Amino acid sequence: MVDIHAHILYGVDDGPATLEESLGLLYQAEKEGLTDIIVTPHGYHPQFNVQREIVLERFNEIQELAKDRGISINLKLGQEIRIGESTIQQVESGEAFTLGSSKYVLLELPSSSIPAYTVPIIQGILSLNKVPVIAHPERNKAIAENPGRLLKLINHGAIAQVTAGSLAGHFGKKVQKQSLQLVDCNLVHTYGSDVHNLKTRPFLFDVGLSYLEKHKRLNAVDIFLENNARIMENGEVIMLEPGSPSTKNWWSLF
Repeated sequence: MVDIHAHILYGVDDGPATLEESLGLLYQAEKEGLTDIIVTPHGYHPQFNVQREIVLERFNEIQELAKDRGISINLKLGQEIRIGESTIQQVESGEAFTLGSSKYVLLELPSSSIPAYTVPIIQGILSLNKVPVIAHPERNKAIAENPGRLLKLINHGAIAQVTAGSLAGHFGKKVQKQSLQLVDCNLVHTYGSDVHNLKTRPFLFDVGLSYLEKHKRLNAVDIFLENNARIMENGEVIMLEPGSPSTKNWWSLF
């Protein structure tokens, strides 16, 4: 299984603070059955914006040490890019990391809003033959208030990534319900742990999938895992028509 959104590198953002904590996350990932992880430290975030050289240094260190300790997880480097007016230039120049050197670009919206320049940035990224991936839309206040805002971004060419912890109930019942509704309306396409540490922001990768299985969303499980693998290999993701699940009046789900 592939995790496309994980904060594994120590000392670069609000993820693990020490090298041993980073390794602890990799040991836990093995226990959860993960085979591949795209490491996605925050970039261009008002609180977390470590220099590119340091990110590369930490990634190479973790990759080498994991190999030395017999951890068999395949690691690739990416970034969770806080959307901003310079995002297109950062992606075009290669300053910002795409997901595992693929065409997919993981974008983070502010927690409570969708900036006015979001659609132009999506269009600009598409013009670079890359695909914007909206991280954890279920935790964005503006989208929670009106899921049509996410539909608009998808109609403009973005895809979206739901978080394991959201489906697992880690962020509360309300976010859990919203996450399942977005799944049912085909408004999310990929799945990530967004792990930060073992205690307060754990993987919950299996728990989130089990929640979907318990609620008989087996097709969603298959599509998420397949799309994660396709992103890892820079392939084309599976897209379903938004709102096609079980009712023509899909908006009533919200």
